[in-house]
Amino acid sequence: MQILIDFCEPRRTAANPITDGEPTHDHHASQTDQRLRCAFANPLQTLVAHTPEQVKPLLDAVQNLSQQGFWCVGYLRYEAASAFDAALVTQASDGPLAWFGVFQQALPWPDSSASAALAGNTRIDWQSSLTQSEFDANMARIHQAIAAGEFYQINYTAPWHGQLSGSPQVLFERLQRAQPGGYAALIDTGAEQLLSVSPELFFDWNGDQILTRPMKGTAPRGNTPQADAALAAELVQSPKERAENVMIVDLLRNDLSRIALPHSVTVPTLFQVQSLPTVHQMVSDVTAHTRPGTTLADVFAALFPCGSITGAPKVRAMQMIRAIEPHPRGVYCGSIGVVRPGGHATFNVAIRTVTLQGKQACCGIGSGITADATAADEWREWQHKRGFLTRASQRFDLLETLRLQHGEYDNLVAHIARMKRAAAHFAYPFDETRVRQALASVAANCSAAQADDNSVWRVRLLLDANGLPDAQVYEQKSTPAPVGIALAALPFEAFDSEFSRFKTTHRAHYEAFAPTNPAVFDTLLYNPRGELTECTRGNIAVLIGGQWLTPALHCGLLDGVGRGHWISQGRLREAVITLADLPQVQALAFVNSLRGWVEARLAAT
Repeated sequence: MQILIDFCEPRRTAANPITDGEPTHDHHASQTDQRLRCAFANPLQTLVAHTPEQVKPLLDAVQNLSQQGFWCVGYLRYEAASAFDAALVTQASDGPLAWFGVFQQALPWPDSSASAALAGNTRIDWQSSLTQSEFDANMARIHQAIAAGEFYQINYTAPWHGQLSGSPQVLFERLQRAQPGGYAALIDTGAEQLLSVSPELFFDWNGDQILTRPMKGTAPRGNTPQADAALAAELVQSPKERAENVMIVDLLRNDLSRIALPHSVTVPTLFQVQSLPTVHQMVSDVTAHTRPGTTLADVFAALFPCGSITGAPKVRAMQMIRAIEPHPRGVYCGSIGVVRPGGHATFNVAIRTVTLQGKQACCGIGSGITADATAADEWREWQHKRGFLTRASQRFDLLETLRLQHGEYDNLVAHIARMKRAAAHFAYPFDETRVRQALASVAANCSAAQADDNSVWRVRLLLDANGLPDAQVYEQKSTPAPVGIALAALPFEAFDSEFSRFKTTHRAHYEAFAPTNPAVFDTLLYNPRGELTECTRGNIAVLIGGQWLTPALHCGLLDGVGRGHWISQGRLREAVITLADLPQVQALAFVNSLRGWVEARLAAT
């Protein structure tokens, strides 16, 4: 049995009431003075509740044991809701409603080096049984209920399934890298393993003061620093996202009032943006002073499940959830937490949580639906939220492909700078000296071996998750021009993925568009808005009205080094180029750092 806890120690802001809807800018939701980062092993006992009637006594036992000086770590499934109110209906549970291990002491965080050898063999290929047409139908049903006044927000979710190959420990480490900070936990009960990297705090309660931090409102990360900042600003100003957030804030204010001293419920901050690797999320703080004699079971009875993963009003929203979600949510949308000696309790909202039963993996994805939510936008939001799974579910290296000739690399400074940016984004260690040494070694070997001074080499520079560089060299043949470029048959849905913004060995989204016709050199991609983006192996340039243009980065593409070179030289200018502009194209070119500027023509598919 293994348990790891890596929780933020949440800062509390000053408890001054604020007017609903007024954003504040002094909240530090992602910043902490310290973290509770420890391991637990060999429990003195385990507490398990299989029925609703057993849940409250279990929580009372947890509180009593913590007051005696023990650590208690565990979870409540979403389906434990009926233990606190029979009106909070769910599907039948697929496991214990609550489980806690009781420990004498916390242990140091384990050394992760032992799992490094297993990293390359660890992967999951995720699949969803929910089709987009089924999603659209359920969205229509939700909108009908909202229009009828049954509820004004609901959190709609669906599970993704896969089979784990490799190590759960490695998967957890990758999940933490993909979703850093927050409230992460690995709980191995023997029957199942829970790998949670939730960014959302359910509550932090020290026996007197209680803090909740609901997370509602999502935006994708941008393709450039400027676009990223703009998306964060748009999130804060979006009437839809603000309404979604404040609805849940109001619900939690009401829930907290059930255990709070009169007039002590406050909302110190609203609409603060947490920037996670794949999405921006909006959070608010709701605080209170609890009444004397309040127990841990009372806190859960007032708050559970968290309103951010049900909707409002909670009872009717949960009835609709049971009607449209055919499977139990399990620990996903429940809560995982730790109660320290003395009774200080911190619990997450168990989103971004993978459940393993044997090798079978499950992870839920969802979003809050309000009257002005559209099926297309929510479906897109689900893809953004799933980004942390994509990043964690298989090994990938950072990648640069360089042209080497006469012992010199083309655009070396730009390639190293781009890899350094990618390393910062993915939290890979980056030692520029080691990278340059790896490249210099390859260049020296090629210079010694080549008989023809005009030989061109393709150097594939890799950087793994441990920051180790590897340079591989291949002879590069010339590219006969013009090359044929075929227009993709479908939009490129991954245009705003981090794996399109940064160059890595994770290229399945590009490989799906690789040409099968040997007469076609590459495929020209476009996003769902009909804007051209790039090819699968390089950028594109088009001549329109006597001006060479290349798609703007915010359309969703890699910032190619060759592309950047020609922009800096004044030969290329960024622009939004749409499918409707193709008839005006006078000439076409394929552009990258390896092959240079290659004349192209639009080929038939």
